[in-house]
Amino acid sequence: MKKISLLLALALLTSCSSTPVKVAPAIVNVTSCDSITVTDVKTGIDFPCMDGKSTLNFAALKGPLIVNVWGSWCESCKDELPILIDFYTRAASKVKLLGIDVEESNTHAGADFVKTSGITWPNVMDPDGRSRGFFGMGVPVTWFIDATGTVVYKKIGTIKSVQQLEGLTMTHLKISVS
Repeated sequence: MKKISLLLALALLTSCSSTPVKVAPAIVNVTSCDSITVTDVKTGIDFPCMDGKSTLNFAALKGPLIVNVWGSWCESCKDELPILIDFYTRAASKVKLLGIDVEESNTHAGADFVKTSGITWPNVMDPDGRSRGFFGMGVPVTWFIDATGTVVYKKIGTIKSVQQLEGLTMTHLKISVS
């Protein structure tokens, strides 16, 4: 616990105003996938929503939507999490965010991570690796999907700042969130 407090204090002291500050997250419930817009497409990969109540078909997703592919074991995914939280806090009314949890050691690891990390947007999981050929290997990957359901951009690797994410959103989805 002392190490966590020390790391949080160090993060606060070394951060500047343009970078989100890492804070101790609250424990939240897993968010429903009901807010994600879908079409009637029935082909493609179905992912179970972490709330356990529904599934989402990736081919049926419509935007404006940002899809972040992550794993609780992934350090780069953890690095970009405060950026996603900051962005989503301000952008949720303009663009939806969906997480896809992949490559977990067990079915509870991702949901437990969501509950303790302050993630408030919907997340689905890939419990059996069926998306590996679709998303490729390696995370994080962030996809930008327009209103027609077309993937207009794929950002491979870590998002480094809120400004970068806002810029990608403006460039590829034509939505200003600042």
